[in-house]
Amino acid sequence: MKSIPASIQQYLMRQARHDRREFVVGSCNGIDQVVVIPALAEREALFETLHSLSVNPPSELGRTLVICVINNREEGLASPQDIENNRQTMTILRSLIHGDVHAACTPADAIEQQSRQIRSSGLRLACLDASSRGMEMPEKGGGVGLARKLGLDRALSLFDYRSPARKLLFNLDADTWVETHYLSAVRRFFEDRKPHAAVVRYAHRPEDDPALQAAICCYEIFLRYYVLGLRFAGSPYAFHTIGSTMVCTPESYAAVRGMNRREAAEDFYFLDKIAKLGPVALIDSATVYPSARPSRRVPFGTGQRMIRFLEGRQNEYLLYNPEVFRILKRWLETMGDGGRQEAQVILTVAARIHPLLRSFLDLNRFQEIWPRIRRNHHEPDALARQFHVWFDGFKTMKLVHYLTENGFPRCEMFAALKDLFEMMNFHCPVAMSEKTRSNLDEQRQVLNVLKMMQ
Repeated sequence: MKSIPASIQQYLMRQARHDRREFVVGSCNGIDQVVVIPALAEREALFETLHSLSVNPPSELGRTLVICVINNREEGLASPQDIENNRQTMTILRSLIHGDVHAACTPADAIEQQSRQIRSSGLRLACLDASSRGMEMPEKGGGVGLARKLGLDRALSLFDYRSPARKLLFNLDADTWVETHYLSAVRRFFEDRKPHAAVVRYAHRPEDDPALQAAICCYEIFLRYYVLGLRFAGSPYAFHTIGSTMVCTPESYAAVRGMNRREAAEDFYFLDKIAKLGPVALIDSATVYPSARPSRRVPFGTGQRMIRFLEGRQNEYLLYNPEVFRILKRWLETMGDGGRQEAQVILTVAARIHPLLRSFLDLNRFQEIWPRIRRNHHEPDALARQFHVWFDGFKTMKLVHYLTENGFPRCEMFAALKDLFEMMNFHCPVAMSEKTRSNLDEQRQVLNVLKMMQ
């Protein structure tokens, strides 16, 4: 018996998804950390990612299990090509788990070379079959969120809880590479800082195609600008929400009732929940490298943004007006300084900040909700925490969109960046101008500045 903590036992009994999907694994002795990788038709990409994991320190590989959740919907909803790709992937994984590298690879196959390194490294693998007939994902709610959940839920019962080492749940994607010290850097961070959850620094891999280079540079500036704006405003939700960067403890995972089953943005909603337990830390001593490939697999996200940019459907060089972050900042300061006041007093202050802020709060029933929060939370710290539970990352984003749609339209990218930098009293070493939009080298320099500011 591995002495599973009571809170995790309770989660497993009430929330974890129990099913009869095949789980192929070797020994699970001494597991302190699990990396979960969902994969749908990722035969080539997955083994590149596993190869990058396999060159981490042997001491970390010995305590790590990598669960690959190979998933697709049933035939007719998933293409025959995707199903066959998954079948081949599982054959290779099973051969690696059982010690036979050659079972599904030809000598000329790049995967055969990667498999040799994976096998010789001692990387411990498991394969969860959510692909074969009768084990497929459901038509509804059968996206990447459920795939992550299947692997993470399974991991909870595999840890050696008798060991005093902290137990960690890592999330990766099948097309995301890691550094050689990724596992050790994350573990050291959790042991030194003792956060309940964190995100790892990220940088999308450079592409050979100049059009893709421009697309991912533009999109990553957009992502980092939004987080920087939240940081300027003092929001506790100022962190990036990329699935392949997420790490948490089993206790915090169980406390938020596990991963959601969304088709997309499962990472945003999961981190939004987990941030309500306490700050989500940033691990800047390691970097993960997601792919910037175009993809229509999910309704939004990196892949779709790449396609949209390449197709030229709309102007991608636009950012939220910096004024929305100034309004957000004043709103959060108001609730930090005078949040113990009655709802009507707060709404009057909100109207002075900007009438649109007041109308947003009215639409979200602040007048009804705030008195209930005050009745149940008398201590200032508890009241402040509960405010941020209500005004969470999702509601923050809704306010940003509301202000954008009703009074503060998006601005030209590099003008917006200059204005935000000025609001933050930050001198940008890149002299941005109207010409920056057509100068990819300057855009890369701007992106590097944003990475540095992270």
